[in-house]
Amino acid sequence: MRVITGKARGMRLRTLEGNAVRPTSEKVKEAVFSMLQFDIEGRRVLDLFAGCGQMGIEALSRGAKSVTFVDSSAESIKTIKDNLTATKLSDGATVEKRDFKFFLSSCREQFDIAFLDPPYHDGFYDDALSLLSPLMSSYGIIVCEHPSDVSVPEEIDDFHIAKESRYGKICISVYRRKEA
Repeated sequence: MRVITGKARGMRLRTLEGNAVRPTSEKVKEAVFSMLQFDIEGRRVLDLFAGCGQMGIEALSRGAKSVTFVDSSAESIKTIKDNLTATKLSDGATVEKRDFKFFLSSCREQFDIAFLDPPYHDGFYDDALSLLSPLMSSYGIIVCEHPSDVSVPEEIDDFHIAKESRYGKICISVYRRKEA
């Protein structure tokens, strides 16, 4: 796994061994960032269920103003910090070892873009989306990765799925605010 482009282009990222983390494939990551290519620079990003931090690190490499990485695993947190150090992208990064519900319920920040990639079959999508939507800026974009056999809500608060793409067994749903 590597950083696709930007300041840390080509840098390899460390991942966790075993089945605890399921990194986004390079093909899917490239597709997501192609969809967002003009939306990243200067934005405040949330990488929720961050795993090894590859989505947030890619955003920092492409010029995001800041990225908050959230994961409940101590091993994931260590891996994210190691990857940030290796890519020299620690400036603008905040790393939080928190349960997603606790983090989202207590967070007072606003985010422009959020990457949401929870454990696939644990049923976290509805809770995460409903807690996340009030934290999104008026610009808000939520990128949700899920298995193609798991449905996510078409709408959540004032967000709707603006684009949905399938990559084999993986689906990317991009939520944007509804037009007024």
